[in-house]
Amino acid sequence: MAEKYLDCRGLACPNPVLKTKELIDQGDVAKLTVLVDNPAAKENVGRFLNRAGFEVQVAEEAGGFAVTGRRGVILSGAEKAETREQAAQKILVLIGTDRVGTGDDVLGRRLMASFVSTLKEMGRELWCVVLLNAGVKLAAAGSEILGGLKELEKEGVMILVCGTCLNHFQLLEQKQVGETTNMLDIVTHMQLADKVISLT
Repeated sequence: MAEKYLDCRGLACPNPVLKTKELIDQGDVAKLTVLVDNPAAKENVGRFLNRAGFEVQVAEEAGGFAVTGRRGVILSGAEKAETREQAAQKILVLIGTDRVGTGDDVLGRRLMASFVSTLKEMGRELWCVVLLNAGVKLAAAGSEILGGLKELEKEGVMILVCGTCLNHFQLLEQKQVGETTNMLDIVTHMQLADKVISLT
């Protein structure tokens, strides 16, 4: 088994994760160090390595981070969804906005709060909630919907929050719930879901 290095500095998400996946898919990797230059890539690469069976350590480097993965641990994402894997179907809810509908923004935000608080009525079939674009604002400090999302996460629902979107809105440090993710993770989870409900 080999020790590999990958320089992904200067690459926008999801490219660091895609290049990491490509290297791992070649096999024979016991240890992999990925150099990145932004917090979103650091989180995305670290989480991907963890789910791929690597023990992850992160060190600050000049102008960025070194994310190092060593073989030896089980996938971390499995435990969070374990109680829901036996449901009749796995429903993924994709939220790409911070309000429902158009016409009145106050009403739209109120409807979104009602929507999120009612999601639990899906029971064990609710498997994953993905937040994209303005939807990531729902996971940030000060969001009126934060409590509802935290309750869902506590019940075992995966909450995936787009890292590129958090960066765009300068909310990466204010995220209070869920896992910072990338488009590769989002597409993979959509593929694994039995049903996708989109709210954009």
